[in-house]
Amino acid sequence: MLVLTANAAEDPADARADVHVTAPTTKKTPDPKPVFRVQAGLDGEIFPVFASYAAMVPADERRWGTIAVTVANSTDAVLHDRISVKVPGWSDEEIQIVELPAGAAHTYVFAPTFLDRLYKNRELKAATAVVTATDGAGHVVFQGTAPVRLRAAQDMYWGDSFEYAPFIASWVTPHDARVEHILGVAKEFMPGRRLPGYESWKNEAQQEESTRLQARAIFRALQKQGLSYVKSSLTFGGNDGVSERVRLPEDSLRDHSANCIDAAVLYASLFENLDLQPVVVLVPGHAYVGVRLARGSPKYLYIETSLTGRATFESAVATAQRAIQRLRPNEVRLIHIDEARSAGIYPMP
Repeated sequence: MLVLTANAAEDPADARADVHVTAPTTKKTPDPKPVFRVQAGLDGEIFPVFASYAAMVPADERRWGTIAVTVANSTDAVLHDRISVKVPGWSDEEIQIVELPAGAAHTYVFAPTFLDRLYKNRELKAATAVVTATDGAGHVVFQGTAPVRLRAAQDMYWGDSFEYAPFIASWVTPHDARVEHILGVAKEFMPGRRLPGYESWKNEAQQEESTRLQARAIFRALQKQGLSYVKSSLTFGGNDGVSERVRLPEDSLRDHSANCIDAAVLYASLFENLDLQPVVVLVPGHAYVGVRLARGSPKYLYIETSLTGRATFESAVATAQRAIQRLRPNEVRLIHIDEARSAGIYPMP
């Protein structure tokens, strides 16, 4: 974490001597001043996926954000300051009011709304965070800058032990125009030319059969579009081993290329659009997609997405099912997209 520490401006008091007094001249001790410390991103890097999430959380409810400002009030009076944070050219300005008791310290978490430019960024970029604090009279008591590196929009930060894995739901974009187009192709492979999602009036067995048919139609539509496996997960920046490039569905569909995780979020986007309940399945070194067979059912249909364009739907399902069954329960992690939405993780802007 990049740290910038500075004191508010301070002027030493003038030494005052009385010529009529022979005692030694003394200096007044300057009043203590507040201390401001700025922390930017993850080791100085801002990931668009986290910037998008944090900006939608009210400031008083955030556990973390993109910029953190720690204020230590070492004075003997309540601190009344206004702190603003901005990444010029990349974000709006966020302002928070500081009301800090004497002797107290507090960290204020900022998540300024980033401009569309960040979510169109395809490579590592340098930028600067600017932090300004003013007192009640409008005087600047602190101003500092912190260099930051902006990660590409497709860069996913998994974290140690994949603790940030639920954020892969941001790559699930059900309303993307290319996703809508694929569904238009897929319906041609369905009986009655319709993709109904779950239908509550059907019993569980009928819902399961309908879900299988819809998943098969989507598989065939992607096959018809020429989608096939291309690895392409290289990314630049720090946090090696815990971050990687993940294509958004629009990129996979435009380039007709996807690796396992790219295709998993693409399939999940198509399923979610139909109000089906998808899961992204993470296993050591690989990913699958799954879809709940009936609303509220504990049963899932799993697909080996890397076989899209290279095998039949039945083979892709059987391959995924066998592979997952061979793994220990602690080696399989299901990311439920509907649960991620409930937690405030929405599609990438």
